[in-house]
Amino acid sequence: MVLSARRRWLLLTVVSAGLLLITLDNSILYAALPTLVEDLGASSSESLWIINAYPVVMAGLLLGSGTLGDRVGHRRMFLIGLVVFGVASLTAAFSPTPETLIAARAFLAVGAAVMMPATLALIRITFEDERERNVAIAIWGALAVVGSALGPIVSGLLLQSFWWGSVFLVNVPVVVLALVATLVLAPPNDADPTKRWDLPSSLLALVALVGLVIAIKETAKTGPAPLVVAALVAAAAGGWAFARRQRRLPYPLLDFAIFRNRAFLAGVLAAGFSMFAIAGIQLITTQRFQLVEGFTPLRAGVLVAAVAVGSLLAAMVGGASLHRVGLLPLVAGGLALSTVGSVLILLNFDTSMGLLITGLLITGAGLGAAMSVASSAIMGNVSARRAGMASSVEEVSYEFGSLVAVALLGSLMTAVYTATIDLPSGAPDAARDSLDSALALAGDDPSLITAASNAFDGAYFTVMIVVTAVVAAGAIITGLLLRHHGPGSALSTPAHATEAPAHH
Repeated sequence: MVLSARRRWLLLTVVSAGLLLITLDNSILYAALPTLVEDLGASSSESLWIINAYPVVMAGLLLGSGTLGDRVGHRRMFLIGLVVFGVASLTAAFSPTPETLIAARAFLAVGAAVMMPATLALIRITFEDERERNVAIAIWGALAVVGSALGPIVSGLLLQSFWWGSVFLVNVPVVVLALVATLVLAPPNDADPTKRWDLPSSLLALVALVGLVIAIKETAKTGPAPLVVAALVAAAAGGWAFARRQRRLPYPLLDFAIFRNRAFLAGVLAAGFSMFAIAGIQLITTQRFQLVEGFTPLRAGVLVAAVAVGSLLAAMVGGASLHRVGLLPLVAGGLALSTVGSVLILLNFDTSMGLLITGLLITGAGLGAAMSVASSAIMGNVSARRAGMASSVEEVSYEFGSLVAVALLGSLMTAVYTATIDLPSGAPDAARDSLDSALALAGDDPSLITAASNAFDGAYFTVMIVVTAVVAAGAIITGLLLRHHGPGSALSTPAHATEAPAHH
């Protein structure tokens, strides 16, 4: 069924609203957490899981839900995901205890995991013209950046007038509108009952991905060794059993042959590298300007939103020009441009606000160009019937980029601060733990505040070097993968098939 142009772009607005909700909820608690923890009386462990339950469960479920969408239909999956997300948002908003809120956040993740691959798959199915589809996917990619950047701003604004539950309640009207609009605008459900969905494969993927996420998080915060070992064993055993089962199935949950397509692989890697940089810069910059410069959560959120502003225009230009210039200059070139922006940030974060904002804008522009066409590289190199599989692979890459950034960069920042702070004589040793601790213990002692702030700035500089190096590595790797790629999103040279055949 071919939809009219007006209906296609209206449908893009609806699925983009769904994506915005998913990415907002990843970061919306950053500013709300102190208020929420105080009102609910959550322990430090409970507050950690209030944040982490959402990305951990979502990462584990994404792969299975995308391929299930190929079987039952992406329209149906999007609608189911919206309903689950709306109910979970209501439950979270009125949670009376930390345990209830953690469970509600996990339930939110189920809705997000069901809905997210369907957003990109519906675009792949609805937009049949490659140039139109590239622009539509560019808008989708830009909104992933915007949603992540808007989280702290939205929560900061809501908390000025309402209680913490409002950060979840705001989802409900958007869910209701998206449900009605999807029923009116979306094409008929594209179910393919001949496709088999293998539940054991989905459970093995869940075990492998959740085990890996927990291992990364616990290692980063020097968690208990037995838990790290158990998580690594679960991840390795689950991954091995998953890969072995896929090779034997006529309809695998993940056909590893699709990674032989270099453009597809470059798109997946670019998505991960980009989200690593966005999440890392957002995390450490909001912390630094609140703790060292005394910014409010809202003001710090607005500052890092410069990344999203820079990404929007670049994403539009990238999607519109992909058919002419090809993936190489936009993916590898975009990551290279963001490397330049990251250098500007690390050289000027404590000296010039103007150059810092310029660096954030340039970084955002590079990442926006890379992310918008990375999605096109992924979706343009599989058939429409594998849209769910491809989109879920991309979104696992998104989630892992963010998770690794938050886990590793956050702990690296604390480690460098602790190792380098030069405590003035008589200062309590507990001030080494974190800048928050030092500020709480300082009282009227300006020497301790200065020493702690200097150590934190040194840690910020170190972490920004790591972010810059990772993005530069991403530019080199994707450049090598795409060096023979021509215009458009799909591989068109005779040496490479658009979609590698499956081998079982």
